[in-house]
Amino acid sequence: MMDAVFDACVQILLVLARWSGLTYKEINVWIFVILWPVVTLVMGIWIVLLQIRIRRILRGRNSAVKAK
Repeated sequence: MMDAVFDACVQILLVLARWSGLTYKEINVWIFVILWPVVTLVMGIWIVLLQIRIRRILRGRNSAVKAK
């Protein structure tokens, strides 16, 4: 099973390499050294911002309940 998944991923990278005019190694670097870390960083920042929003909403809701 794992071999089939790996082989499929390699085939996808080879198709992307042919389509983009880059080599297999260049596609690999773009995806796993540049794009993946950037996406992970952006998602981390987005998660933190959403947590801050949730806390503010909950704080506002709690203070509204106490005021009644």
